[in-house]
Amino acid sequence: QVRLVESGGGLVQAGGSLRLSCGASGRTFSGYNMGWFRQAPGKERDLVATINPSGGTIYYVDSVKGRFTISRDNAKNSVYLQMDSLKPEDTAVYYCAAGRSWPLTSTSDYWGQGTQVTVSS
Repeated sequence: QVRLVESGGGLVQAGGSLRLSCGASGRTFSGYNMGWFRQAPGKERDLVATINPSGGTIYYVDSVKGRFTISRDNAKNSVYLQMDSLKPEDTAVYYCAAGRSWPLTSTSDYWGQGTQVTVSS
């Protein structure tokens, strides 16, 4: 069974940091684009960042540029999202995803169950 499992979410004050991790099992994702989406209450699920298989090409949505850093470790079948200078508007459920498209879309092949990130003002 293929699974993506996120961890690292939580409650943090504005200006703080969190590091999200996503571990994959059931298949290797070294040939897949991987990334992070987020969904705030009452809103659509939006792409945050995508990283290509080698890690050499990265895409960030404008609202997180300079604050978030995506990385991956193919040996560990994992992808990470370092989130710094967090803002209350970053509050959302964050989802890990993997797929073949660039950048990733909401129709990506594989999804995690999500981890809640809450930023207090």
